[in-house]
Amino acid sequence: MKSVPKILMFLGPLAIIILFALNAAPQKIHVYCDEGNDLYGVIQNLEHLEVVHYDNLDQFIRGIGKGEPSLILADNYPNERLEVPNNFFDLLKEKESRFYIEFVDKLPGMETQPKNKVSKYERAVVNSSFFGGTPDSLDILAVNGLTYVPTQVSNAHLVAARVAGLDSAIYGIPKENNPLLFELNDYDGLVSTTGLSNFIKGRYAPQVEWQGIWKGILQFLLADGTVIEKLDWNSKIQTTYARNEQLPLDYQKKSVAKGIDWFHNAKMIVPTGYNNILGNAPNKEIKTKFINWNDTISNGDGSNGVFECIFSRIDEKGNQPIGVVLRGDCTGEVAGAFATAGKVLGKEENYKIANNLLKFYLNESSALKGEYGNPNHGAYGLVPWGISSYPWYKANYGDDNARLFLGAIITAAITGNTEQDDTLMRMLLALHRTTGINGFRGDRIDLPQLQENGWQHYYNGKVVNLSPHMEAYLWACFLWAYDKTGDPIFLARTKKAIKTTMEGYPDTWKWMNGLAQEKARILLPLAWLVRVENTDENRKMLYTAVDGLLDLQDKSGAIREELGSIEKGVFPPSKSNADYGLHEASLIAKNGDPVSDLLYTTNFALVGLHEAWYTLKDPRIKKSVDQLSEFLCRIQVKSPEHPELHGGWMRAFDFERFEHWGSNADAGWGAWAIESGWTQGWITTILSLRELDTSIWDLTKNSEMNSHYDVLKQEMLPIEQQ
Repeated sequence: MKSVPKILMFLGPLAIIILFALNAAPQKIHVYCDEGNDLYGVIQNLEHLEVVHYDNLDQFIRGIGKGEPSLILADNYPNERLEVPNNFFDLLKEKESRFYIEFVDKLPGMETQPKNKVSKYERAVVNSSFFGGTPDSLDILAVNGLTYVPTQVSNAHLVAARVAGLDSAIYGIPKENNPLLFELNDYDGLVSTTGLSNFIKGRYAPQVEWQGIWKGILQFLLADGTVIEKLDWNSKIQTTYARNEQLPLDYQKKSVAKGIDWFHNAKMIVPTGYNNILGNAPNKEIKTKFINWNDTISNGDGSNGVFECIFSRIDEKGNQPIGVVLRGDCTGEVAGAFATAGKVLGKEENYKIANNLLKFYLNESSALKGEYGNPNHGAYGLVPWGISSYPWYKANYGDDNARLFLGAIITAAITGNTEQDDTLMRMLLALHRTTGINGFRGDRIDLPQLQENGWQHYYNGKVVNLSPHMEAYLWACFLWAYDKTGDPIFLARTKKAIKTTMEGYPDTWKWMNGLAQEKARILLPLAWLVRVENTDENRKMLYTAVDGLLDLQDKSGAIREELGSIEKGVFPPSKSNADYGLHEASLIAKNGDPVSDLLYTTNFALVGLHEAWYTLKDPRIKKSVDQLSEFLCRIQVKSPEHPELHGGWMRAFDFERFEHWGSNADAGWGAWAIESGWTQGWITTILSLRELDTSIWDLTKNSEMNSHYDVLKQEMLPIEQQ
């Protein structure tokens, strides 16, 4: 006791224990890896841990003291397995070193397949209570670019499996699964068959669960009782502002600037020289559906169109490719975004890009050549879904034509360029004459059917299609046309269809990826119906739709996804593990999952609520739009290391985690996709209109498109003249 300060003699034995604990030597952990390894970078900041680094395996083995833990990490994942000497595991055993090793070329007493497996549908699933409940058994984690060494183990803590679900495997783990993390028999160590330490570069998610994974592994290694209190790192993909961060006064304008810069950073505006891979002709097959982003791709000026999206597929470096299909809807929507953002930011060069985009698709591309440009064909005046190959060219979706139209009239109103007015009015008439007597057009009409049936077949048809996703934006366009032309042909059928649809609100509706998106889409035509006929009945229908959508709004401003009855769903959540990834699907597994969909719901909720506010001037609606806009500005992607994502809005966002996360079951447009038109285009456009303090309706009220109407009606609707 002579070496203990006198004051401690008065404080007693507890103080002595505290003193020794505070001065205890930190636990050594030996790490073999490259200095750029993600895990190595994180654990260097841990208290009570002395990290000893090696870049040579011989020195690593010699440096380990008796009973000291070790990490052996694979720096060349996924290109090369980690090669170790034949006696490597026995040497670790002699050192009594608890170890973690990953993506290794050989394991003692076990057979490993010579060829790595690259996952297409599999995700990482927790298969035990090893991690202490965070994450828990059956929890799902994303290991992007998942590549693993196939082997057989009966009791793995983490497996690769094709499972349905958002956060957990709702149908359990299938028999067909592969171990990703397990304890090695007869050795005191953990083996990963993949590169788990690649979690930052590879953007593994969700972050809290991955913190739990590594806390569990490190706790296993530190058998002396050292407690890992906190593991933290900065994700490569972050939100622009935190959940409760004070926003700058000009946050919305900054968001608009970032949103429009994304098109350039992500290389979305097609540069010269790329048409050779894009097809751009109905009789050609597109050579590829995507290209890898790189900074050598030049920025176009709109004269060659706009790429469709950033695909949801994420590789082991966290990169996502560019989806290169050329689509009509995206073209119009992106044009509208460039025009409105140009007005807000004082960048008239944006006007040139906007007008070039429309000129390319409607005049210079193959879109309105062939059948679509033939006055004797049933498709005359319509615009094909896409031009990159025949399967796209033959398809005609009314809702896609409608959104092309809306983006184009926004562009004309901002830039003053009316060169497309006759083409757009022809498109309106073509859409009207392929809409039936009940005011519904149906989901899609293809060229072969238009060739066989002619447009009169559809004009006299009796289809009823209770699908706001497919019908609502067409109705909005027809109401706009009625306001400009005064012709009741655009009003009568539209009113009938809207009333029929609202009589079944919302339980009788067919829904696509979720019921929430149908509730979002119906707002725009209802708001514009009140514009043309401000009656009690029409206002009541609009308020019904507004209230139904606002029931889904979280206090964060987010719009929560919602499923309807499964029998009404076209693309419901995966119905089994084997169903995962086979078709378009919802981002959620069940109602209550706290996920927003910025491709199908939230973006169109913003459009509809914005127009409803300017129609009704109800402060409650204004508040909801303000909250939603603030939410979108907060969650805009911040990622300087990934220019293809920086400033974008991904499809999925978990507003409880406040992280980009959702079920990636959708076969075409998954959780991390950024759609140039549907998502980026509309969000940027409406945020811009908020800055300009105007609505689409008011912005476009002085359109003179009706000057083309009489001649075109006589050409395209001769039966109306009789």
